Amino acid sequence: MTNAKPRLALAIGILCISVFPILVKLNLTGGLISAFYRMAIAAMLLLPYVVITQKFKLPRTRILLLAIVCGLLFASDVAVWNISIQQSSATQATLLTNLSPVWVGVFSFLFLKNKPATNFWIGTLIAIFGMITLVGFEFFLNLNFNSAFLLAILSGVLYAVYMLVSKNILSEMDVVSFMMVTLLTSTLFLGIVCLILKEPFSGFSNLGWVVLFIQGIVCQLIAWLLISYATQNMRATRVSLSLLGQAVLATLLAWLFLDEKITFQMIIGGLILLFGIRITFYSKTLSLKKLFNKTLH
Repeated sequence: MTNAKPRLALAIGILCISVFPILVKLNLTGGLISAFYRMAIAAMLLLPYVVITQKFKLPRTRILLLAIVCGLLFASDVAVWNISIQQSSATQATLLTNLSPVWVGVFSFLFLKNKPATNFWIGTLIAIFGMITLVGFEFFLNLNFNSAFLLAILSGVLYAVYMLVSKNILSEMDVVSFMMVTLLTSTLFLGIVCLILKEPFSGFSNLGWVVLFIQGIVCQLIAWLLISYATQNMRATRVSLSLLGQAVLATLLAWLFLDEKITFQMIIGGLILLFGIRITFYSKTLSLKKLFNKTLH
């Protein structure tokens, strides 16, 4: 059961980031400044721990530069995703961003020696079909192929590159040191962006600050320490596809806390999505014919 701990870490990490859309829907702060504080609060809490315990280990220059690149990629992904939401809808932006597993698979196939397994492609197709069912087929009739559409696609590409680069780095760098570098880089980058765009850094309600701290502690620090640990010990393709599970959890949380309705179609879509993710964890290589026969029996 060598994979038990990484899988458990991934599951808890996905649960933590699933809270984020619920917090964003409260609209207590702007999207970009929310992203900045998400990174800044996490960095502020991790830094004292790193200093006191002396856990930070400076890697060789190439790995350090790649970690900084990861911080820029992650911050850019969050910024682009928020802008896309502001210009279109959260549903469109989230769906298109969640195409990132496809990009991870494509980039892995093109540039990495360790090619995605057949199970990944089968699982990806089924999971994306489940995502489409969850959102609703009628949604695609109203897609706007504008700048927001392109930004959402870009967000997914940025996230895919982040996953692959971080996987490479985490083979030579411990999780805490990696997180420290990426958080500081993301905070600095997003802070500059917010200054340029004249985003307000204060003036929020008490509840607004509470939400910002929850985002920083739960959705960023805890979630990404766990997900980074999982990425270090699992395939990047498998981790990226598993992150689609947050859509199902976010839907359930919205039903519990925001009184949003869950339809039978959404339940079916969620089950299909989770089934697709499960296939990527199946140890034996599947074919579509074998999968069809297995499902029948």
